Amino acid sequence: MALAFDEYGRPFIILKEQDQKTRLRGIEAQKANIAAGKAVARILRTSIGPKGMDKILQSPDGDVTITNDGATILEQMDVDNQIAKLMVELSRSQDYEIGDGTTGVVVMAGALLEQAERLLERGIHPIRIAEGYEMASRIAVEHLEHISQKFDFGTTNIEPLVQTCMTTLSSKIVNRCKRHLAEISVKAVLSVADLERKDVNLDMIKVEGKVGGKLEDTELIYGITVDKDMSHPQMPKQIEDAKIAILTCPFEPPKPKTKHKVEIDTVEKFQTLRLQEQKYFDDMVQKCKDVGATLVICQWGFDDEANHLLMHRNLPAVRWVGGVELELIAIATGGRIVPRFQELTPEKLGRAGVVREKSFGTTKDKMLYIEHCANSRAVTIFIRGGNKMMIEETKRSIHDALCVARNLIRNNSIVYGGGSAEISCSIAVEAAADKYPGVEQYAIRAFADALDSVPMALAENSGLQPIETLSAVKSQQIKENNPHYGIDCNDVGTNDMRQQDVFETLIGKQQQILLATQVVKMILKIDDVISPSDY
Repeated sequence: MALAFDEYGRPFIILKEQDQKTRLRGIEAQKANIAAGKAVARILRTSIGPKGMDKILQSPDGDVTITNDGATILEQMDVDNQIAKLMVELSRSQDYEIGDGTTGVVVMAGALLEQAERLLERGIHPIRIAEGYEMASRIAVEHLEHISQKFDFGTTNIEPLVQTCMTTLSSKIVNRCKRHLAEISVKAVLSVADLERKDVNLDMIKVEGKVGGKLEDTELIYGITVDKDMSHPQMPKQIEDAKIAILTCPFEPPKPKTKHKVEIDTVEKFQTLRLQEQKYFDDMVQKCKDVGATLVICQWGFDDEANHLLMHRNLPAVRWVGGVELELIAIATGGRIVPRFQELTPEKLGRAGVVREKSFGTTKDKMLYIEHCANSRAVTIFIRGGNKMMIEETKRSIHDALCVARNLIRNNSIVYGGGSAEISCSIAVEAAADKYPGVEQYAIRAFADALDSVPMALAENSGLQPIETLSAVKSQQIKENNPHYGIDCNDVGTNDMRQQDVFETLIGKQQQILLATQVVKMILKIDDVISPSDY
């Protein structure tokens, strides 16, 4: 590469051996695209299922992440290829829409690309393959609707929701505590859910973590935690029936907006200034006391004089609380955020049953718990763990469980897991292929073979013979006409997923098939990759 200038002094780059470079077009471009997509899917294939392996990812600045969550792995991978980026987007779409199944959707897309490559080698046009895949995906989605089951749940009967969340958590690092974490996730979602409208606002669930303790110490707090402590060590550590003033104005005298200079040449003038400042502090504290506040939470800091005065006036205070936390506290306690002391009224105070400061271990780490709030629809899941990586992975796992519980409240239809839904769809799609007279039937059969890739990966990752296990389960499903038979990954002794209580959400499984088909269709229709150097 060399830099040159034209007659007008404008720089341009001369690329050596440009004439020897060739651009991929047609079938060669399609095969290169398929190879890129398959490479991404191969990375995630070993992470699927309860016995899936974890990946260790190192960022450019040395941070290490250990996870088997498909969306996180692809998000942190440095991907340059345009087609590989489409696979990353695919996983991200599944994560945004459903929250679970991010690994399965990429494995499914990789299998569809693999089958498409074989059809291309047989001379079938990519458009016909894409059309066949579209027909097959419709058959599979309809069949999932047919084999799905609805279940009833309520605030008193949460077991079906817990079992479905346990299925999600069984493939994570945290699977030894899956029951405990699933119960916490379901209770958190039900606390903020509007069951009449079938709507869940996950923003009302705050997930916090602190290193130390063990995973079993993870708890659900019906309120808000703030990573702060009381501003003065002698302030009370627990306040019952707290009335909270939530302020965004600082405890300090007002500053003129223009440039100013104060000249003090006598002791009397200094005393006057000091008394005036003290009066400002006195008035601020008195205003809080007059409206009946028993705790002040302030977005800004205040100096030692204000802190000392607050302590002497028996008004506990917390300073430097972030804006997002301040909003959550206001929602939870039913209070109003007050920008000026003059606007403070008793109606704008938040209310909480108890506000307490909690210390952790032998460290000086302290947190503030605001519990039994007036509006109990804001909750916190507080995670404990041995190290930072464990906390972060638990947060990701809990996010998946929360999303699954939310999806079930929106649509309470389930299919059975362990690859049983994919095997059943594969049988249905294979049977329907004969009804289509055109070339598309080859693509429909290829789609059926691709559906088998998920149960085969589950068997492979569980240390079973993949082809032998899949064939046995498939024949069992056909013989008994029972779509609940899947791969016995945990070696329980039965292939019936209903007995093993392995559930998945219907909308999650349908979304996987639809998204994977859409992305594969897009990749098959690309026959030329044009980069900026080709212009």
